[in-house]
Amino acid sequence: MCGIIGLICAKESALDLGKIVEKLASCLAHRGPDEKNTWIDRDTGIAFGHRRLSIVELSSLGSQPMISASGRFVITYNGEIYNFQALRKELEGLGSKFRGGSDTEVMLAAFEEWGIEQGCKKFVGMFAFGVWDQRERVLTLARDRLGEKPLYYGWNRGFFGFASELSAIGQAPGFEGRVETEALDSLLRHGYIFDPLSIYQGIYKLPPGCMVQLKLEELNSKPGDFNPQVNSLKGPRAYWSALESAERGLKEPFAGNFAEGCLKLEELLKEAIKGQMIADVPLGAFLSGGIDSSLVVALMQAQSARPVKTFSIGFEEKEYNEANHAKLVAKHLGTDHTEMYVTSKDALDVVPLLSTIYTEPFADSSQIPTYLVSKIARRSVTVSLSGDGGDEIFGGYLRYPMAESLHRKISYLPGFFRAGLAGLIKSFPPVVWDRLLGMLKPLAPKALNFHNPGQKLLNLARVLGVPDALEMYQRLLPFVDREKIVLNGSTDIQPWFTAPGGMDALSSMMLCDLLHYMPFDILVKVDRAAMAVSLESRAPLLDHRVVEFALSLPTGFKIEKNTTKRILREVLYRYVPRKLVDRPKMGFGIPFNEWLRGPLREWAEDLLDERSLRQQGYLDAGIVRERWRQHLSGRYSWGGLLWNILMFQGWLKSNRSLFARDEQLGAAAS
Repeated sequence: MCGIIGLICAKESALDLGKIVEKLASCLAHRGPDEKNTWIDRDTGIAFGHRRLSIVELSSLGSQPMISASGRFVITYNGEIYNFQALRKELEGLGSKFRGGSDTEVMLAAFEEWGIEQGCKKFVGMFAFGVWDQRERVLTLARDRLGEKPLYYGWNRGFFGFASELSAIGQAPGFEGRVETEALDSLLRHGYIFDPLSIYQGIYKLPPGCMVQLKLEELNSKPGDFNPQVNSLKGPRAYWSALESAERGLKEPFAGNFAEGCLKLEELLKEAIKGQMIADVPLGAFLSGGIDSSLVVALMQAQSARPVKTFSIGFEEKEYNEANHAKLVAKHLGTDHTEMYVTSKDALDVVPLLSTIYTEPFADSSQIPTYLVSKIARRSVTVSLSGDGGDEIFGGYLRYPMAESLHRKISYLPGFFRAGLAGLIKSFPPVVWDRLLGMLKPLAPKALNFHNPGQKLLNLARVLGVPDALEMYQRLLPFVDREKIVLNGSTDIQPWFTAPGGMDALSSMMLCDLLHYMPFDILVKVDRAAMAVSLESRAPLLDHRVVEFALSLPTGFKIEKNTTKRILREVLYRYVPRKLVDRPKMGFGIPFNEWLRGPLREWAEDLLDERSLRQQGYLDAGIVRERWRQHLSGRYSWGGLLWNILMFQGWLKSNRSLFARDEQLGAAAS
């Protein structure tokens, strides 16, 4: 795993361009601390930079940027191709010769033999790369199918750039940062930014499973008809699509019974994990004791002659602590387990670092424990496997059956009754409902014992009139409804996903999360947290063969009543007793509502200073300050919304020099 950078700037001399790219690559040193290199095409003004985290082929024969055997292609690449050994054998049979043992060299040979797009279709792995075709003078950018590895690109004040993280592009000479209002609106509503947008105007995220090809003249001057949306006339195109895979799964569903499905899934997971255990450096796994990570570790241990190194963290607060569960699973499987209990201070100390770890603002509070467990793992290993993807692919969130059941029940209620119920819920602040429902908690089923029930009730009141379960689900997810907190932002939430015809509500919700929540939230969180400590994280459940199989399964194989991840559980029970893993899902969060009223109050107060908010000109200072006062009073719990705002404000403060002109405009307008 590495950090990549590319810069196309015809006005710079070759000498200056080389120095610039080396400087930009230094912004990615955490992604690749082992080696740094650059490549420059003096005639075209193109330069590639690479920061290497050595995983496979540790010698200089794996160094990048790398040139293909014929000299046609130059690549700077981040990721791992897990089937590179099989591809190498196939290519050798076709006449390819190899100098070293890296997957990068295999990728280049694949491009020469089959072309870039067909090569991508043959790869099993996670990747983001830039390839310069010296013969055709075309740049190709591509990203893996599910979006595990990030790739930003775009034009800004006379140059074109691409990189693993925004920080590298933002340091280019003359870069002018302007906040993309639609992206900021997405951040405040969801805690993350939808592709193809980034927080900067004119800089885009390449969507998962896509590639974009640009000629030299298009790199030097942005085409007027360029559109960053997938499969537009001029812009990225998909070489693989989860949506198309889901549609294919509907037309050609898995024909076997449940037992046969379990056997097939176990076979696919074993193959995926075998490929992802290939490394020339120490390797381990995150273990929470939940279904996904326990299954990954169980299958790793079944294929390993030595105890697998596993890692978990525990918290003082019982409602957030899974360490005891992880310890029991580790003991049963016989892993070499490391657990560390972190204090509130340990977690709080991470907060000021978040704007440098996440160089595009990001606001899932579980980013803190994810960083902490990555930091612990990095002391012993360079690669760690995780259970990411299981919830979205196999139906792990209780919100799926709850939303479907809720919509089914309320759809029978007359409209006037739903309106009255919504009014009743809205008449009391969330904290009142928290207290009332807290008193009833001992009488409620475990499945209904979740955090912040008052806020969830308020969200429910907002959607009592929606026409279908999928739209209800999408409208329940954002923190913000119709308030215009972002100046010049949107005032309403529109569903962003339409399910394929014939797909049931539960499968539609899972697919919605697979396409949006997973790549924009889960994978961003894990990649940046792990890479901040130079740790490679791998997710075998996101092997595209596993995903395609899952998308062909009947919904009942995944969710049955309130039993989630049914098929994953059944496979896991072959390795771990039910009693060790059958428990309510806990999540991986922090008590930020309480922290904002306590130890983080001074930090938050500084970032939410009213004068600064007005001077910046991005957010409605009046609404923000009112929400902050309400939260501090204890009558409302606005922690989710405030965390989103604070992550933006912290990021803005860290990048203040890039936004001087925007702030001057905001001050003039206020």
